Amino acid sequence: MKLSKTRRAVFAGLVLLFALPLFVAAQSGEIVLKWPCIWVGKDSKAPAIAEIVAAFNAANAGKIRVEIEPQPDYNAYEQKVRTAIMAGMAPGDIFTLKLNASTKDFYTSKLLLDFNEDLTGDWRKSFDAGAVTQSTIRGKLKTLPFETAILPIWYNGDLMKKAGVAKIPATMDELWAAMDKMKAAGMYPSSQMSGDTNAWTSMIWFSWFAVSNGGPDVWDKPFTDKAFVDAAKTIKRIFESYTTPDAIGAGAGVSGGHFLAGRTVIFSNGPWYAGRADLKATSFFPSITIAPVPSTGGYKNILISRLQANIAAGATADKARHDAIIKFLKFLTNKPNMARLAEVSGGMYAVNSGFVPKDNELQKQFYDMANKGYETAADLEAALGAEATLEFTQQLSALALGKITPEQFCGLVEKKIDR
Repeated sequence: MKLSKTRRAVFAGLVLLFALPLFVAAQSGEIVLKWPCIWVGKDSKAPAIAEIVAAFNAANAGKIRVEIEPQPDYNAYEQKVRTAIMAGMAPGDIFTLKLNASTKDFYTSKLLLDFNEDLTGDWRKSFDAGAVTQSTIRGKLKTLPFETAILPIWYNGDLMKKAGVAKIPATMDELWAAMDKMKAAGMYPSSQMSGDTNAWTSMIWFSWFAVSNGGPDVWDKPFTDKAFVDAAKTIKRIFESYTTPDAIGAGAGVSGGHFLAGRTVIFSNGPWYAGRADLKATSFFPSITIAPVPSTGGYKNILISRLQANIAAGATADKARHDAIIKFLKFLTNKPNMARLAEVSGGMYAVNSGFVPKDNELQKQFYDMANKGYETAADLEAALGAEATLEFTQQLSALALGKITPEQFCGLVEKKIDR
């Protein structure tokens, strides 16, 4: 079919119009780095990340530009990363991932940049050496450790006082007694959940119980071990008697929402949650106290800790693009920017910024706890990976409802663990 002269002119104009941005970018030599980023929207890191990227783009105008692709759904983002790499594509020029038993497989991929030759000198010294070692697998450093976390138990002090609970429980007997008092006062004792891809809040509780029962290396044992069965019995009791009616099937928004609204007394999350504006705005924020979970077994005062987010980059044979990526990551992780990020977000990081919390007492409690020299252990997700965690989540509702026994629950999860 022949086009009229008019249509040919319009078509040519459209081609030129859509090609113009590419032509201008090519002419200018500007390198555009795509960053699918979860630290957007209501995430506590969002304001600082936006400031850092804007400052970098301004300083490198016409040469390098970082473009954030907002990924506000954490679960969907994790699936996006796994799917992209398995399909032979890097999710972006820069992206983040949780380093765990599942994502460690990505280290075999040629899609990821190896930072070994770039992380040298003062830049390397700025990172926590242990976190770098933990991120080095088979000699490859294909992610940079970035956000770290300890995951203690949180107590709403104002509600505890109303319930007649005078002190933070030090033993499980004291915790059960405290939660009974909360129930008697018309309160829901704890926030729990069995939804999302990792049952985040309840997965943390289960991890404490398992580690308390079997020690920091409990994850090396079969999931049918008594340490896990007893942990399943404990979390089942909490679901049955000490949480909200909607906990079964609930996601993180429901679990956290109950605590934010003052409907639950006990909660668990990482330090980033301490930086949330809506939490700071609550009347009970100054009363929140964090502590290790009371021991259920022979191991005491062990903190659940993890590398919460590592930074990865797409491998490239283009030296200019490679150098642009490294330039941005050095800027992102410099001392002033990391201090700003820590101040705004309440998070903890594997990069030394010299930041000391002053105006956020809850955030300071996290730093103080981290510096007390507690022994640490991984949580279930970090230790066993995404597939085992997903099975844990899918079977948790059945456990809580009494449809399967703790022994059956642990057996089902064991089948999904790739040893």
